[in-house]
Amino acid sequence: MRVITAIGAIFAGIEVLYMIMVLAGANAGNSFFVFIKSLAVPLALFWPGLFPVSNPSLAVILDFGLAAVFWLVVTGIIARFAGR
Repeated sequence: MRVITAIGAIFAGIEVLYMIMVLAGANAGNSFFVFIKSLAVPLALFWPGLFPVSNPSLAVILDFGLAAVFWLVVTGIIARFAGR
C-alpha cells in the first residue's frame, strides 16, 4: 500500500514542481527544466487543454494541478483496494 501511495505522491510532486517552475518563469532551456517537463507532460494525461482558459497562468494551474490531484486520488483508491 505504501509503495502505491508513494508512487502517486512522486507523480503529483513532479506535476507540482513543473507547475511552480512554469509559474515562476524558469529558464525553459535549462536541462533540469527540460527533464522535469519531459516527465510532467506525459503524466498530465488528458488534463492539458480540458478546460480552455485565456489566462496562461490559470491554464498551467488547471492542467497540472488537476493532474496532481488526480494522481493522489487514483493511487489512494488503488492502495485502499490493494490493502484489502
